[in-house]
Amino acid sequence: MFRWIVVRDLTLAWKGRVDVLSTLFFFLIVVSLFPLGIGPETYLLRLIAPGVVWVAALLASMLSLGRLFANDYQDGTLEQLLLTPQPLYLVVLGKGLALWLVSGVPLALLSPVLAIQFGLSGNTLFVLVVSLLLGTPVLALIGSIGAALTLGLRGGGLLISILVLPLCIPVLIFGAGAVDASIMGSGVQGSLSLLGALLVLSLVFAPWATAAALRISLE
Repeated sequence: MFRWIVVRDLTLAWKGRVDVLSTLFFFLIVVSLFPLGIGPETYLLRLIAPGVVWVAALLASMLSLGRLFANDYQDGTLEQLLLTPQPLYLVVLGKGLALWLVSGVPLALLSPVLAIQFGLSGNTLFVLVVSLLLGTPVLALIGSIGAALTLGLRGGGLLISILVLPLCIPVLIFGAGAVDASIMGSGVQGSLSLLGALLVLSLVFAPWATAAALRISLE
């Protein structure tokens, strides 16, 4: 069941790849505008690079949350999934994994190419990718809670942002902090460890909370 959910969502994402590409294009545009607006001041660009990349990744992740359950809700698939004997926890976890694979992973892989504009070193680019690979699944899992709570509501996209963005602040702080520590030459293990801890907590609690929110929204 878990594998079927992941494969199905990846297939649907491939068929509707315009939405996926729009998320990546938004990330590319936001990150690229800052070096153009600030100018060729290398020191200043390095200072703002962690915050710019991570804020852009966070906002880009918000764009993909609206379609996490919406299509399945509209065609009745979601109600059928709730009737299956498999735990809804696994269904939510599978959809969260598929969302991360089509949005979080491409963002993480694209980030070092864009971050070169800020004059970052190779080691810092590596830390940036690792931090995004640890942080973006947390954003997807937390976002799934907001997507489930706003399911079927008018203006759900705005409500998702209002609900989810405050919860994502720790991920933003530790993710940008790891990159900033690498730029300053200090240890990055603390921030990456905290990101890993947030990932573990999200894997345990976020699917359960999302499943409960889905049941409430469908009643």
